[in-house]
Amino acid sequence: MSNIHLPDPRAWGGVTRVADLGVVLAEGADAAVFLHGQLSQDMNGQPADEARLAAYCSAKGRMLASLLAVRPTPETFWLLTDREVLPGLVKRLSMFVLRAKAKLSDASTQLDVLGLVGQAATDWLGAEAPSTVWSVRAHGGGHVLRLPDVLGVARWLWVGPHDQADGVVRDLPPLPDGAWNWLDVMSGIPRIGSRTVDQFVPQMVNFELIGGVNFKKGCYPGQEVVARSQYRGTTKRRAFVLHATTPLSPGMEVFSADDPGQPAGMVICSAPVPGATDGAASALVELKLSAAGQPLTAGSAEGGALTMGELPYVLPSAD
Repeated sequence: MSNIHLPDPRAWGGVTRVADLGVVLAEGADAAVFLHGQLSQDMNGQPADEARLAAYCSAKGRMLASLLAVRPTPETFWLLTDREVLPGLVKRLSMFVLRAKAKLSDASTQLDVLGLVGQAATDWLGAEAPSTVWSVRAHGGGHVLRLPDVLGVARWLWVGPHDQADGVVRDLPPLPDGAWNWLDVMSGIPRIGSRTVDQFVPQMVNFELIGGVNFKKGCYPGQEVVARSQYRGTTKRRAFVLHATTPLSPGMEVFSADDPGQPAGMVICSAPVPGATDGAASALVELKLSAAGQPLTAGSAEGGALTMGELPYVLPSAD
């Protein structure tokens, strides 16, 4: 981009508390079976050494939450999700437990989520570092899972008790302000927050492209809509990385020059560009495919200009 300087994160290394992620604890003999019937992912077959993305959808196939599931024991799941949607998610899921031997609760007061980045984290993890994307290993009194690299930088999430988290934070240098959130946006992995609940079918935010939907499993809320979008090729919207010289926020509408009278898309998640002094921001934006090559603005047809960035994975050539 000519008017926004994007940082090179390859020199970044250290740790930060990911305060906007919370943890739903699902436990009990029927926890896996219950979650399997509610989420877009195969929860029955999830092993302890693999984290899995999953969506919780409405009956209309719209995402009510995006989740990253860790299974530390056969009868225990940690579901990492946006803190804004966590209380409603626990309440809604709990309504459907009925006679199942499963219990859901907010474990955010017991478990911390830390983001680890770069060479400093690699050195600290040592031989215990999970090397394969989404792989999980016990480390430092908690569990650490490998995320996809972003712009050549390795990333992990660590989940564990507060007192153990304090030790991890002491052992590693702090990340630059805003570094983790910006890398999260640049990863192209959507996070559903309070302002984007019930807005997107998984394919509209590329969720099936990054492993968040299992099309071979049985039914779950919204499954028919999600499957129909996949097999009938009805996906006409996708998520793209966009940059702006002005702040962006989740739920903000995006407009296209070819049809300025109605929104062409919506900001899914966003973050300020680290080190920028002019309010520059990056965002993952759900957008009509027909608008992807048009001039785009944020907030209104007269809003700040948006410039297309790069996703770290390839979109299908045609839907």
